[in-house]
Amino acid sequence: MTTSGENGSTWWLARLAPDGDRADDTPASSAHTIAEATELLGPQPVAWAVGLGRELADTITAEIPELGGGPDPFETLRMGTESAVLHALLLLARREPSAVASEEALLGGREFARRRVGLGSVLRGIRLGHAMLARAVLDACRTLAPDDEHTEEFRRISEVLFAFVDEFSSRMTAEYLAEHDRWVTSGAAAREETVRQVLNGDPVQVQAVTRALGYRLEARHLGMIAWCDPRLGLPSTDLQQAAADFLVDHGCHPHLLVPVGRTGLWGWGNTTAGCAEPSQEAEWTAPDGIHIACGSPREGLDGFRRTHREAEHVARLMRMNPRRGGAVVHYRDIDVIALLCSDLTAARRFVQDELGALAVNSPQGEQLRDTLRQYLSCERSLATAAARLHVARNTVTYRVKRAQELIRHDLSGRLLQIMTALEMAHVLGATVLEHPDETERAEHTEHSANLEHRAIRDRTENPGAALSASRAALRG
Repeated sequence: MTTSGENGSTWWLARLAPDGDRADDTPASSAHTIAEATELLGPQPVAWAVGLGRELADTITAEIPELGGGPDPFETLRMGTESAVLHALLLLARREPSAVASEEALLGGREFARRRVGLGSVLRGIRLGHAMLARAVLDACRTLAPDDEHTEEFRRISEVLFAFVDEFSSRMTAEYLAEHDRWVTSGAAAREETVRQVLNGDPVQVQAVTRALGYRLEARHLGMIAWCDPRLGLPSTDLQQAAADFLVDHGCHPHLLVPVGRTGLWGWGNTTAGCAEPSQEAEWTAPDGIHIACGSPREGLDGFRRTHREAEHVARLMRMNPRRGGAVVHYRDIDVIALLCSDLTAARRFVQDELGALAVNSPQGEQLRDTLRQYLSCERSLATAAARLHVARNTVTYRVKRAQELIRHDLSGRLLQIMTALEMAHVLGATVLEHPDETERAEHTEHSANLEHRAIRDRTENPGAALSASRAALRG
């Protein structure tokens, strides 16, 4: 840790800490990078860097949308902004890193080249990030460093950060151009361009595309999307192997795999009409860190597009609720929810209206919802629900009764709506649920209103008793 006696006035960097809104941000960088930075800077400055890295990524994608491109590209961008902030702090603390741009920071430049984002947009994003970083560091210095050191520290911060961003821009440009040259001359770029034309509905010659891709478009298709956590640093070959294994296990041959960005992949496989519909009950298990969203088998050119769109719906829902069990999810198992959640605001309102106080995002709420969901799905059989949940029958009875109390209206009258809301909460999780603090505030407000109403009623109906109670309270 840098101290005042060790490196002059840079001791104020050790007092950096995230604000309340950013205190719980999960790092985008690898565990090794975070551990190394924590050893040199301390846990709180690293947490501050993580929070600022997310803020930079949010702002950059809002100002320059083409740098976003979805959850996985955003996480790669966030890894880069977070790494840049950490490197800047190390330079300011006179703990100079081995390179001005880490491997994690440069990954974004390579991905931008593969996605054919213009270099001008990339450099504009770097300039915007530098401006925000400089402003945040100067504001922190103004707050944390002594007044008589501000002038010298402001000068040093400006010099260090300008030199840093200048070299960072040069390195990022070199990486971008090198990757761009590799990518546009590769067969992978041509395949991706062809596949995008098919998905976009552009006029294509089916036979010509079939020859170019080595994959039959007029056949029956099973589409899937695979991705992994950018922080894991898994080789792209691992993702491709997992996707190929998945398709082969589901009776698909041949198959088409198209890498999308650094951590994503689109896949299709030709299947026959006799193959069973993929389902959650299948035995295939994804390798650690890899997620797979699967569509349903569809016929022909339109089926090629349709099964992919279904896989996209599944991937979107999986990312909404990472806590939901299962690294492999099939469209047929959540098709109703996929149809109902196109409007998330309406979906959230529906779930909370139907489930009432049961729609709270807490372990207790999840337990009660899951018990009620199982109980209703097995036609209100306590014994069957208990067997599915591996609990005693009396436990199911208690949980169902408690869940009904929280819902506050009769199950029979709106059984379909309640079962649908329970399934939506199961699939979407916190996206459609209330946070516990919001529920507690609502319950406190309702409780206070009930007490006030009771007090007014008591004063009206029995003024003598109310006066006695008031005197007793004063004596207490």
